[in-house]
Amino acid sequence: MDPATLLRKAVRLYGENTAFASGERTQTYRELFDRAVRLTNTLRDAGISPGDRVAVLSDNAFESLEQIAGLALGNYVRCALYTHDTPDKHQYLLELTGSAALIVQDKHFAAVQPVLSDVPGLRLVLVVGDAPAGTVDYYQALAGASTVDPQVPLREDDPHIIRFSAGTTGKPKGILHTVRGWMDMGNEMALIVTRFGEQDRYLVPAPLSHAAGLFIWPLVAAGAGTIVMPAFEPAHFLELIERERASIVLVVPTMIQMITQHPDAATRDLSSLHTVLYGTAPASEGTLRAAIALWGNVMYQIYGQSEALPLTILAPVHHVVDGTEEQRKWLRSAGRPTPNSEIAILDDAGNQLPVGEIGEVAGRTPGQMSEIWGNPAATAERITEDGWHRTRDMGYLAEDGFLYLTDRKEDTIISGGFNIWPIELERALAEHPAVQESAVVGVPHPKWGETPHAAVVLRADCAATEEELIEWTKQRVGSVKKVTGVSFVESLPRSAIGKILRRVVREQCAPDASALHGA
Repeated sequence: MDPATLLRKAVRLYGENTAFASGERTQTYRELFDRAVRLTNTLRDAGISPGDRVAVLSDNAFESLEQIAGLALGNYVRCALYTHDTPDKHQYLLELTGSAALIVQDKHFAAVQPVLSDVPGLRLVLVVGDAPAGTVDYYQALAGASTVDPQVPLREDDPHIIRFSAGTTGKPKGILHTVRGWMDMGNEMALIVTRFGEQDRYLVPAPLSHAAGLFIWPLVAAGAGTIVMPAFEPAHFLELIERERASIVLVVPTMIQMITQHPDAATRDLSSLHTVLYGTAPASEGTLRAAIALWGNVMYQIYGQSEALPLTILAPVHHVVDGTEEQRKWLRSAGRPTPNSEIAILDDAGNQLPVGEIGEVAGRTPGQMSEIWGNPAATAERITEDGWHRTRDMGYLAEDGFLYLTDRKEDTIISGGFNIWPIELERALAEHPAVQESAVVGVPHPKWGETPHAAVVLRADCAATEEELIEWTKQRVGSVKKVTGVSFVESLPRSAIGKILRRVVREQCAPDASALHGA
């Protein structure tokens, strides 16, 4: 079923259910549909045609779901820009996608305004809030638009959404999903968690422009409600779970740490939660232990990428913090393939490797991109002739089918001819009582070519020396793989979805490392 048909069905079945809430404002499914139709007709009246790309630059807001729904109803290709990006990157992505229209919050308009005149093909700018001259007031436009559903047809292979890679290793790329691919992704996500019902409430502390938006259509299908936070704040997050009886949340490991360590955590009633999803980065055993103690064993780790999601799932039954060593090892894995996904480990030539051998993780899943937008060569690099998506992640499959990630292919440290995986060192450092978190990167070395260097955030009121941490890793991974230098930092640079930006860490650590290692 396509998203437009799904939305029309939800109005018939759940018209008076709360579909969306932000702050004190709520929107029923009937109200949502009315606003979505008005947005579709606003764009149509401005000459924006089905299949045209429409960019959205917004934080989580009361208008977020009506924009997702309105673009789907009109068969427009939604391109969600990231509010943390710079104006020049916005310009690059608007040009890359050939966007015909931009919907932008007034709080972000001033930053992007100088580059808009240089974007060819941009014909309409809708500003949500105070609309300057030369733009269209979003609220006024929708107030005057037709409420008649235009019944725009959607085909399975129509372009539906262009997501953007994080750009952690260079310029972001556009990742195109068709109508069917996007719906299949949502259906696969719904298969691997507790079944949604109309009584469910999905609390969203992360941007809907990222992975948090993947559950929207399964929730609409169930008549459930979505509650968004404009920004994550642990005390408010805990308050909302209790007040709204939220049952589903999607978080990243850094959020889990902040939540479990917050003094309000022990005083709030979190019993409504039945599904806590996390991903984007590994979570330490200590973090998972604290989370399960707080809200019970309702944890689901999801592994995948914007290009292919979900690939694997680590379900609650595999979150065993007090079991055997073999069971506890599962916590260090990315789980097993989801019901309709496959995982293979490939060498550089594309041959499948046997169990236990490290290579590039490849996956096949229903929710898979159709192409890298406007870049056939990049598409061919990521999708093999027989349909495997090459993730650029390195890892291996165990005998029991669990996937263990070692690191990104480009983050592998080659020191004196040995392959060293940063994640192995980061896990070793996480076991040190003074270490809050760390990021290990390869830095130049005059003798070995590269050597592992750690950027470390210490826990409050804790201390450790560089020599101590070097010896700590030596005892756990051996002399060849140990870190050879440590920089103590207040925080690690991250993307909006919580991924550590190793490129930035590498740049920040390089001067210190050069002095430490005699380069």
